Amino acid sequence: MSILEAIILGVIQGLTEFLPVSSSGHIELGKAVLNVELNDPLLFSIVVHAATALSTIVIFRMDIWMLIRMFFEPRLWNAGRQYILYIAISMIPAGLVGLFYKSEIENFFDGNILLVGFMLLVTAMLLFMTTKIKREKGKIGFASSLLIGVIQAVAILPGISRSGATISTALMLGVSRSRAARFSFLMVIPLILGATLLDVKDYIELQQAGLATADTVEPVALIAGFIAAFVSGLFACNWMIQLVKKSKLQYFALYCLVAGIVAIAFSI
Repeated sequence: MSILEAIILGVIQGLTEFLPVSSSGHIELGKAVLNVELNDPLLFSIVVHAATALSTIVIFRMDIWMLIRMFFEPRLWNAGRQYILYIAISMIPAGLVGLFYKSEIENFFDGNILLVGFMLLVTAMLLFMTTKIKREKGKIGFASSLLIGVIQAVAILPGISRSGATISTALMLGVSRSRAARFSFLMVIPLILGATLLDVKDYIELQQAGLATADTVEPVALIAGFIAAFVSGLFACNWMIQLVKKSKLQYFALYCLVAGIVAIAFSI
């Protein structure tokens, strides 16, 4: 993988991690269009996901600091314990799927462009449904956080946008747009960090078994991919928050519809 290819894939990861168009699906499409075969896809995945996790932490640093204070300061605990609990609840479905079905999930990420195409159509449908929402004044609750978590687990499939699916679900449950966007991005931070740590563990085990070597991907390409994913992630996260508030998700629905049809046609 060249430095330019790493930058392109890093930008794709950074933008699509937050925009409602599916990062995993677009990475697969990007590799197919660029005809890139990663000798060490796990290592590159670790790097770009760590970059997008860092960009999320930077954007929501004040919210994260507030939640940490609420957790450790008794006088603030009552104010924040429910929100922390809801984030923990939302993590359970995806955490269980990732923990017990990791190898099965990885089989979906093997250039299956046809699957990506159909899942992009699912994403388009979810985003179109948000245009019909009337009530948007609700808050996150126990049931809604669990359902949003289930949808996040389903969005592990390449082609289904995690942010698009979770925000759409929250909106359809009556959650306000600003709360839906904030919860969607905060709930994924622990999962991204946890998944990254698991990937690091797997990569170390592969190295010890002699099945992966550190020099299969050029360090400069990894650094370029990291920077590209981080910078584009900062931009996309801020942009997505504004788009949700302004009810502009239907444009991404059209994009996912067209991209899905193109992907299906490309794979046939």
